[in-house]
Amino acid sequence: MNLEESIKLTVENKLKDGSIEKMVSDYVEKGISESLKELFGWSGDARKVIEGQIKSVMVPYLENYDYSQYIVKLDSVLADVLNKVTGDNRKLLSNFKELMATDVEIREVKISDVFKKWCEYVSKNVETDGLEVTYDDGPSYESVEVSYEFEETEERSWLKQEKGRIIFECEHDEKMNVCIDVYRWDDIHKKNQWSFSVDDNCNLNSLRHIDEFKLYLMALKQANVYIEIDKTYDNENVYPEKEPEAYYE
Repeated sequence: MNLEESIKLTVENKLKDGSIEKMVSDYVEKGISESLKELFGWSGDARKVIEGQIKSVMVPYLENYDYSQYIVKLDSVLADVLNKVTGDNRKLLSNFKELMATDVEIREVKISDVFKKWCEYVSKNVETDGLEVTYDDGPSYESVEVSYEFEETEERSWLKQEKGRIIFECEHDEKMNVCIDVYRWDDIHKKNQWSFSVDDNCNLNSLRHIDEFKLYLMALKQANVYIEIDKTYDNENVYPEKEPEAYYE
C-alpha cells in the first residue's frame, strides 16, 4: 500500500469512528468562544452596543433621581472617613509644630523647669492601677512620688569633656522613667551649663507616635538649648489627671 492509499484509508476510518467530526466540532466551538470574547471585550462591538443601551436607560434615571434624602447620611459618612484618614496626619502636624515652636532666643533652660515638664507628663500618663482612691473632694487617685537626680562622672584634669546624666524616676510606674545623657566642654560651657543627647532618629512615623515629653526634649535640642543644673536633686508628689469612677459603700 502506497502513501496516498494509506492516507485515504486513515481518513475513511476517522470519518467512520467520528474522530474528525469531533475535532471539527472542537475547533468550531473554540472559534465561537474566541469570537464572542472579542465581541464582548473592552473594544468589542457587542460591548459597545450593550454599554450604549445601559447608558440610554440609566443616565436619564440617575439625572432625575432625588438624592436629598441621602445628603445628611453622605455628609456623615464622609466626615467619618476624613477623620479616620487624617487623624494620624493631624497628630503628625501638631507634633511637628511643637517640635519647631521653641523660642530661638532661649539659650538655656533650668533642669528644675524640665522636671516640672516631666511631672506634667507623668500626671497625664502614669498608670493608676494599684493606687488608692480618696474621696475628700470627690474621688481622686492618691499622688505618686517622683524625683530627679543629676549624676556627674568623676572629673579628670586631662579630659576636656565632662559627662553626666539626669535621671527622672517615678516610684510607682517605671514606664515614666527617663534618663538624659549630658556632656560639657570645660573650655566652652559655663560651669553648670550642659549639652544633652536625645534620640533624634526621627522619621514621619516616629513623629506621629512620639510622646510629649520626648517631643519637648527634641524641641530643645533642635533649638540648641542648653540645660542649666540649678539643682542636683528634687522630688515631688504628682496627682494623676485620670479620675476614678465614684463608688461609695
